[in-house]
Amino acid sequence: MNIYQQILTRYWGYSDFRPVQEDIIKSVAAGHDTLGLLPTGGGKSVTFQVPTLAGDGMCLVITPLIALMKDQVEKLNQMGIRAIALHSGLSREEIDIGLNNAIYGDFKFLYVSPERLGTEIFRVRLPQMSVTLVAIDEAHCISQWGYDFRPSYLKIALLRDELPGVPFLALTATATKDVVDDIQEKLKFRKKNVLRAGFERKNLVYTVKQVEDKDRYLQELLMRLPGSGIIYARSRKKTREQSELLRKVKISADYYHAGLSPESRSRKQTEWMSGRTRVIIATNAFGMGIDKADVRFVIHADMPDSVEAYFQEAGRAGRDNKTAHAILLYSPQDRSTASRRVEMNYPEIDQIKQIYRSLGNFYQLPVGSGKNQVFDFNVAEFASRYKLSILTIYSSLKFLQMEGYLELTDEIFNPAKIKFLVSRDELYQFQIANEDFDAFIKLVLRTYTGVFTDFVTIYEESLARGAGVKVDLITRYLKRLNSMGVIRYLPQKKTPVIIYTEERLDVKSLHISKEHYRDRKKQYSARLDAMLDYASGIHRCRSLFLLAYFGERGKKRCGNCDVCMQEKELNLPKFEFEYIEEKIHKALEKHPLLLDDLVKKLGGSEDKNIRVIRYLLDHNMVQRLLDERLSWEG
Repeated sequence: MNIYQQILTRYWGYSDFRPVQEDIIKSVAAGHDTLGLLPTGGGKSVTFQVPTLAGDGMCLVITPLIALMKDQVEKLNQMGIRAIALHSGLSREEIDIGLNNAIYGDFKFLYVSPERLGTEIFRVRLPQMSVTLVAIDEAHCISQWGYDFRPSYLKIALLRDELPGVPFLALTATATKDVVDDIQEKLKFRKKNVLRAGFERKNLVYTVKQVEDKDRYLQELLMRLPGSGIIYARSRKKTREQSELLRKVKISADYYHAGLSPESRSRKQTEWMSGRTRVIIATNAFGMGIDKADVRFVIHADMPDSVEAYFQEAGRAGRDNKTAHAILLYSPQDRSTASRRVEMNYPEIDQIKQIYRSLGNFYQLPVGSGKNQVFDFNVAEFASRYKLSILTIYSSLKFLQMEGYLELTDEIFNPAKIKFLVSRDELYQFQIANEDFDAFIKLVLRTYTGVFTDFVTIYEESLARGAGVKVDLITRYLKRLNSMGVIRYLPQKKTPVIIYTEERLDVKSLHISKEHYRDRKKQYSARLDAMLDYASGIHRCRSLFLLAYFGERGKKRCGNCDVCMQEKELNLPKFEFEYIEEKIHKALEKHPLLLDDLVKKLGGSEDKNIRVIRYLLDHNMVQRLLDERLSWEG
């Protein structure tokens, strides 16, 4: 057992790696820049955590998913591995202390959000850190061809100057051929190096079901499907309504979306993970970091915006490698809904500029200031004040983010934190002079450790239970101690944040290229069209469609999807069909042939040969050229 397997066994309890994991680990350990393509649930985090634990130094992990970042740090700390997360939802003091800990505290992992990389405080401290590996999660975000482009990712390549010789490990679950090339170019790979596990999921049965009444069909479907699963819906309202409908027919269901309180989200997630809830109906906020292997089905009640998003979400089924179902419900009206999505996601340029101006006024930010400043963003208050729709606001901010003017994070929950600003001796003198605070301070010191050196997470509710008082009283004590300079108290908050990545501009100076706008809208439309092609197609194996989208060709039909099941209509055993298919492939791989010539070359039953050829033509495996000759497409 080598050192990497020993670490895997010690910390994760597995004796063997998943496909390609160990290849990636050995590649970065040898100092090679590496792009790892691993499907959803393929264990991307292990590929940078294991080599870091096997060597000296620290891994700098860059990810835009703050919830996932916090979740991974918590898990590492529970395993006894020192890790810390820095993102724009933290105060400057917390970031300052965190950076010092990364330099002097023998930490193995520093997680940062991409917008942190451009800040002065980070750039100054970075050279003092012992970074031996840079891991870039969600690496497709660096590519303008990708479905979630973030200009802040373009700053990652600047780390090359500060960290010469340190290998970069880029990781993603979804990347087309263009995106794969773009990632390596933008990250300035010293040599192209792609290691992929492949996108094929042989245990997943892909199905598209055309239905008019999706709610009724869902109920009937869940009566037949075994096990637990996820249903994805586009709106928060729909998740709640759908769960109520399912509960009425005695199906154990609950709903989940980003607007719920952290306590509620945690409870719902735990009950589903443990099996007490069978079905969770969720927006796309659900799934990141969820490690439930026995998900038997993922159903999309609404069509996603891209094949990338669909593939990633569907891939959360069947991680135990047992048969699972990925089902998309599709109705003819989804096509007209899709065209409306394009317009909703791309407001007119003048509307985008108006929202940019209103945002600056909302924060009373003077023109020419604000670069790298962070602001809590209450979208409901902003929408109400300026009489704007929330969808228009988010769509405009997303475009401004792609243009590099600002960043909008996902919703962040930060529990309350405290740090004592006085020494132990000074605190003792304060307690003598202020008896009213003595019992409360003793309760805090008994409950939490490390409060003199770091910001420590506290829970007002827990302190209130310990003291037998109401939460409001605890909060008042904390605020008074804060105002007296004894502690620094950061109350809990739950909000997205806006980061101005550039100084605020006058709208006349805000340059939004019409070409960029047109190109981005066109790219979005193209991804949506590809998703529509998948949903409405009836002639091509679902698995082959997805594999071809991500640049993988030459695979066999899955034999299990709804399209492949039509093969049974040929009245041929599977082995005989594949035998004839292989002969056709060999006959056409060198040069095209006319139908009669091909049938003669194949030999055997002419009737069976023609049936298989027609099937392959219908499924775009064989193409008819202009001169009537047949060509293998595969």
